[in-house]
Amino acid sequence: MKRLSLTFILTILFVCHSFGIDATVTAVREYRRANEFQFLQDFIKLLSIPNVASDRENIRRNADYLMGLMKERGLKPQLLPPLDEANPPAVYGEWITPNAKQTIVFYAHYDGQPTDPKQWTGSEPWSPVLRSASLEKGGQTIPFPKSGETINPEWRIYGRSASDDKGGVFAILKAFDALRASKIQPTVNIKFFFEGEEEAGSSHLGEILAKHKDLLKSDAWIICDGPVHQSGRKQVVFGVRGVTSVDITTYGAIRPLHSGHYGNWSPNPALILAKLLSSMKDDEGKVIIKNWNDDVEPLGEEEKRAIKDAPQYDEELKRQLGLAKTDNVAKSYLEALNFPSLNIDGFKSGDVGALARNVIPSTANAVMDIRLVKGNDYKRQVEKLKEHIRSQGFYVIDREPTEAERLQHPLIVKFLHLKGGYNAQRTKMSLPISISVINAVQEASDQPIVKLPTLGGSLPLSIITENLDVPTITVPIANYDNNQHAENENIRLQNLWDGIEIFAKLMTLKN
Repeated sequence: MKRLSLTFILTILFVCHSFGIDATVTAVREYRRANEFQFLQDFIKLLSIPNVASDRENIRRNADYLMGLMKERGLKPQLLPPLDEANPPAVYGEWITPNAKQTIVFYAHYDGQPTDPKQWTGSEPWSPVLRSASLEKGGQTIPFPKSGETINPEWRIYGRSASDDKGGVFAILKAFDALRASKIQPTVNIKFFFEGEEEAGSSHLGEILAKHKDLLKSDAWIICDGPVHQSGRKQVVFGVRGVTSVDITTYGAIRPLHSGHYGNWSPNPALILAKLLSSMKDDEGKVIIKNWNDDVEPLGEEEKRAIKDAPQYDEELKRQLGLAKTDNVAKSYLEALNFPSLNIDGFKSGDVGALARNVIPSTANAVMDIRLVKGNDYKRQVEKLKEHIRSQGFYVIDREPTEAERLQHPLIVKFLHLKGGYNAQRTKMSLPISISVINAVQEASDQPIVKLPTLGGSLPLSIITENLDVPTITVPIANYDNNQHAENENIRLQNLWDGIEIFAKLMTLKN
């Protein structure tokens, strides 16, 4: 990569100081502009390695690749495996700054969501492509630029984990590169922590943190994951929802039946499941399971004020998403994020389309996710759901029903609490570290930033705080329309560039 001359860097610093422009941001931006072509090449290499946590061979390839990148940077990398080393390791590195008064852990995750390549439009998940704009706005696939060619910041890279969360890994490492190349000393000790199974529920994160508690001592964790505000403004988020999932199966006859011969006589498990699911919410979209919201910890005045001060984007979101009506859980989208939710991830029974047949299926199956807010306990919330199912007259088991059970119970549900799960977490917005992070991100932005108590998505931050007793603050960088967790995941280049500047500022926090 090109290195900036010391004379040029000093000139930038003088001009910035004279005109009130942040010197660090300007120096990092110039370094990035001089190296954009190489940045894209590096990012494509990272995205091209399949990264589903259950794919042991490829997830280890990712870990080894990151180890190599960190070794090149002199970050003393090491793998932090869980007790069963067949599961994905975390990748750790560090940079000690002389006389630093604070130590910050920068977190991102290198695993991604499973996906069906057939659902992607004109590309493959782990064969990244460049498009002129988003697919929704008619973006066309274009060749990657050659060295020296102009790179449009509105272009988008399409590939699994481009935004969630290899974009975060990339921004953190490139921010560090930019500081060193610009001869700007970090003000904090930096610890890098890249998790390998966040999208699989972080089932072994607690083991890793407990085992390496001394190594991971710090004053705070700063998390790079999630999208910026829908308005495009940068944001700092002080909490995340918790998450857990359940798998529900209902039963009809022991084998599929001809719908002509047995219709109106043999119960249809798809209809049984549909009625059960519909009993969980009212017509306004509010969860009506008993005691569902009883243990929600109320927001404080500062947090309520932050939501009120944030841009209200509901009407624009409805227009963009083609929604005439939204659930009436709260007065606005941002307020609704502070209540526990219940979502149907998928529903399957029989076949549709060209494979549809005139049958009564023998089973119906749904997977549901529960998003939790501060005060909820994920195990307790699952029990509330299970009790609701029982209250609807179902015999609830955690295995396939026996023949005797089928004959005895007209309504049977197999209920499985899926692996993983963790609670919500929220950090006080008034802590000194919170104020330092807000100031740093604001200095990297030309608009007022958004501050929110809770992000809509989930991250294993409660696992971090429970094991290490440190505050966690999330600084998202991805474009809000990035399709994370779905097909055609993407990141807008300007968001990636902004992320590098933001994390360079966070590595030079003012004490």
